Amino acid sequence: MDKLRLRFSKTGRAIYISHLDLMHTMQRAFSRAGYALRYSEGFNPHPQISIALPLSVGAASLCEIMDFRLKEEPDLKVLPERLTAALPEGIRVIEAYEAVRKTAQLKWLAVEGVMEYDERDAQEMARALTAFYAADAVVITKKTKRGVGETDIRPGIREIAFEAGEKAVRVRAVVSAQEPTINPELLAEALRQLRPEIAPDFAKFTRIETYDDEMQIFR
Repeated sequence: MDKLRLRFSKTGRAIYISHLDLMHTMQRAFSRAGYALRYSEGFNPHPQISIALPLSVGAASLCEIMDFRLKEEPDLKVLPERLTAALPEGIRVIEAYEAVRKTAQLKWLAVEGVMEYDERDAQEMARALTAFYAADAVVITKKTKRGVGETDIRPGIREIAFEAGEKAVRVRAVVSAQEPTINPELLAEALRQLRPEIAPDFAKFTRIETYDDEMQIFR
């Protein structure tokens, strides 16, 4: 086995662990669990471990993907339990397997979210949100590699639906994971910029599943 892959969840208090701290946490967990990570060669060797789609602080996920290489071939059936035991509460390794597909083939993310409204009627907000995202274009101002500019996020939203609850609207969407990357938080940010009267008082999102370009589950 050469490159190996983990699928893990990050929920609860662990959502506040930054990407950089998560990388350090994972490295320590491998060591505590008795697994030696392979290091790159050169003047500045670093552990061969990478997370496909870094997760924003405050967002949860049930489908994080991490690639890694070990010095010795492990038993992939027992690795998830051993590694989870060395990780902090809220991070759980679901499965470990040999990486066959390139992460560049990961295209879509299924996400679920909750948009909370303290005073406004959730039914009315759900209708307004549905109408807003039915538009052909949703152009917002956001940071890019070239600086701050205007971006149309609508082409990166494959599916989106809203369901009213009590003082909240549940969101289910499928958004582009790469090229372009649509952070689910932009769904609320677009409202704050373009329709503040229907923007939520609070919003949170969870990644549910990963897919390739043809909407087949990516592993």
